[in-house]
Amino acid sequence: MAIKQFKLPDVGEGLTEAEILGWSVAVGDEVKVNQVLVEIETAKAAVELPSPFAGVVRDLLVQPGSTVDVGTPIISIETADAEPVTKGAPAQQESKREPVLVGYGVAESSTKRRIRNKSVHGSTAEVVAPVVAVVTKPTYVLAKPLVRKLAKDLGVDLTAIAPEREDGVITREEVERVARGATGSTATAPRTLAAPVGETRRVPVKGVRKATAAAMVASAFTAPHVTEFLTLDVTRTVKLVARLRELPEYADVKVSPLLLVAKALLVGLAKHPEVNASWDEPAQEIVIHGSVNLGIAAATPRGLIVPNIKAAEQLPLRELALALGRLTATAREGKTALEDLTGGTVTITNVGVFGVDTGTPILNPGEAAILAFGAIKQQPWVVTGKKGTAKIKPRWVTTLGLSFDHRLIDGELGSKFLRDVGRVLEDPVASLM
Repeated sequence: MAIKQFKLPDVGEGLTEAEILGWSVAVGDEVKVNQVLVEIETAKAAVELPSPFAGVVRDLLVQPGSTVDVGTPIISIETADAEPVTKGAPAQQESKREPVLVGYGVAESSTKRRIRNKSVHGSTAEVVAPVVAVVTKPTYVLAKPLVRKLAKDLGVDLTAIAPEREDGVITREEVERVARGATGSTATAPRTLAAPVGETRRVPVKGVRKATAAAMVASAFTAPHVTEFLTLDVTRTVKLVARLRELPEYADVKVSPLLLVAKALLVGLAKHPEVNASWDEPAQEIVIHGSVNLGIAAATPRGLIVPNIKAAEQLPLRELALALGRLTATAREGKTALEDLTGGTVTITNVGVFGVDTGTPILNPGEAAILAFGAIKQQPWVVTGKKGTAKIKPRWVTTLGLSFDHRLIDGELGSKFLRDVGRVLEDPVASLM
């Protein structure tokens, strides 16, 4: 038998710390290799860590809500694959590593010596103290990230809730019940569930929000931003979205105006590839990327993230729609893979879903352009007929806002690119054909 400690690994991109969101195991549980132990939140996304060891959980070394550095021991597991090192005996060879499901290797193990006592006959024997857990209040909870955020917003202590489900997972309904102070609740709601008017609250900045804040400051004060706006008639785009939704091949695909905005952006980049670029400061070079990794800014409970679709220019319209659907769904669930959060070359931020007309978006660090897609609204619009006569008609109208890095993109290039993106949205059928 041996006690091994699992240290917090670097799950990618040189991350230095992570927050422990919640444990999936408890002291005394028997775990298998690759069984999920804990959910952590890095500066990129939420990640589930599997166990590199098989054995019995002996100690949870870090409480949920704590932020710890990479390399910090977070859990102790008693395993049966190695003997402890005894006094005077040579150190045993490192036990064979077990395969794991993520890209990090098995953490270095540490071996604790067992206490040896002399028996009445003078012989040496191993004495292992039994593990006795006396729990007066749970120190860990099982709950999904969205439920944790809801509890935090409502001021509900998750450790005070006795879960009703057999698997011990706390549900949204249980949190809301405690927040309402309903009779028959399995827990006692805190006395103060919401901050009274005038009370000041402090919210720790960590995880995704901390990384986003640092990135936006760095971007705003490193790249000289220029923003241009274009208001246009997208009535034909709205009609094409309706037509696509009726086609059998799109029956199981989510089709929205964002799909055609993404396609219009890709068409614009095909005409102006210099926009799909980044600035290499050490080399003092402009890097024009050969492929478009299309980022979509997504608001999640943990903060703003920008997952991207790799080689988006190669996808036909239906496949692009499927990729957008998968991207937004995984982002909403907090399950975006780390590789999907890196390598972006250009970004779209859809502020229109919030009813906002447009904005001046800040560049995603390392990219030269970001397009803000505003709300689509019916407005009076001057329409020119075939004979040159002008009439005022109700049309679907939106405003695009393009921010770009003026070191790479001058006013002429930025203006032509925005114009060509707008032309696709004004007449998508003719442009895409």
